[in-house]
Amino acid sequence: MGILADKNTRVVVQGITGREGMFHSERMLEYGTQVVGGVRPGKGGEWVLDGKVPVFDSVRVAVEATGADCSMIIVPEAAAPDAMLEAADSGVRLIICLTEGIPIQDMMRVRTYLDFKGVQLIGPNCPGLLTPGETKIGFIPGDNAIPGNIGVVSRSGTLTYEVLYALKQVGLGATTCVGIGGDPVKGLNYIDVLQMFEDDPLTDKIVMIGEIGGSDEEKAADFISQSMTKPVVSFIAGQSAPPGKRMGHAGAIVEGGEGSAADKIAALKKAGVQIADHPEQIPDMLRK
Repeated sequence: MGILADKNTRVVVQGITGREGMFHSERMLEYGTQVVGGVRPGKGGEWVLDGKVPVFDSVRVAVEATGADCSMIIVPEAAAPDAMLEAADSGVRLIICLTEGIPIQDMMRVRTYLDFKGVQLIGPNCPGLLTPGETKIGFIPGDNAIPGNIGVVSRSGTLTYEVLYALKQVGLGATTCVGIGGDPVKGLNYIDVLQMFEDDPLTDKIVMIGEIGGSDEEKAADFISQSMTKPVVSFIAGQSAPPGKRMGHAGAIVEGGEGSAADKIAALKKAGVQIADHPEQIPDMLRK
């Protein structure tokens, strides 16, 4: 069992009838995730994925009918803010928003409301969550990881997959992998997830994957130095990125002399974190 979601988590997918929603929902079902319903206004009463998943007109009706406690959102960016607000009002405890391109002002409004409602959010613009052997909610390839005692938290989707596969190649597994996303305004951050791993009795070591832009990694370094007892290994992407050039995520940009890879690496090293020069070094660092 990992943090945030496990084999008992019941997921409703907002946007399940779209091409991407259908594709990823099917992969989730194949992995063993309890996808108990989908939401698409006007499509209520239909069944999708070979009749395995019912579709509802609203999240509230879906939750009442299925007992879902988690919503995965994979809708166009214009619809995503309202989709998150609707999910928060439905009674779910966890929202995972995969949608990218949501305006910052919209996310500020959504984040304020979700905090008021006490609903946890992962994303937006994230790959989702994977608890190996139990559940996958989002894009993270399930066959890239095996169950183990290592917690993984990352801003980068592709690097997450690479690190999980590198761990698997040497027989190392994960409790849970959380892709928090790289947008400037998002839900759970490094500190939130690090605290969960610190409190989790099944997690012994932690991998933190960062990238240029913002100050989240520096804040995480302060938290690690003051509050963490478990060892942390990190990799920071974007070490060769030029200032003022956005690399990947909306938040991955060095501006005003802040947010560089060098600053993040220095802060993490000062906190006692081992820094990998490339992702393939991480398994050896964890074993040592």
